[in-house]
Amino acid sequence: MIINIHSQRGFSLIELLVSLIIFSVGLLGVARLQVVSKQSNYESLQRTTASQIANGLLEEMRTNGIALPVYLAAGELGGGKFVAEPQPSCVFGSECTAAQKALHDLWFWERILDGDFENSGGVGTGGLLLPALCINGSAAGGPGPYAVTVVWRGALALTNNNADACGAAGGNFGANNEFRRIVQIPTYIDPNF
Repeated sequence: MIINIHSQRGFSLIELLVSLIIFSVGLLGVARLQVVSKQSNYESLQRTTASQIANGLLEEMRTNGIALPVYLAAGELGGGKFVAEPQPSCVFGSECTAAQKALHDLWFWERILDGDFENSGGVGTGGLLLPALCINGSAAGGPGPYAVTVVWRGALALTNNNADACGAAGGNFGANNEFRRIVQIPTYIDPNF
């Protein structure tokens, strides 16, 4: 058997370098995809948390409809507005008026918003980043449309055309509010039912 030496070729150094460069570019693309995926997951988690908070507070308002003026008077929540738990605590069978229950609800949902129920070293680690929560509705607290708006700081700069004023005064969302994220849940509440 005769072997032709000229027909057997190995990889040249240039071919090896070209394939190494192509492989490196592919790995960089995969790494970038991982970063984008983590950012998207973070944004999705924040939006889900904001929606759950808004819906939870709206349910409390719906069940405690006669205290709607107390909820509306709370102003903007977030950042520890309600530091101490209102007394009575309105849990475990303690008797409360509708107004006391509303104050306890506001305290509880602000703690959730700020992430104070999850902490590390005494600092809240759950919740949203730089959050604010606003309640809008009928000024008299009667039947009508109500909305809970939750805002927080997102990870990526986006165009923000929302004119809602909730949380905008703090300056926490960039020069043009490009990091501001908003979830607003509207509903109709009739305290007579």
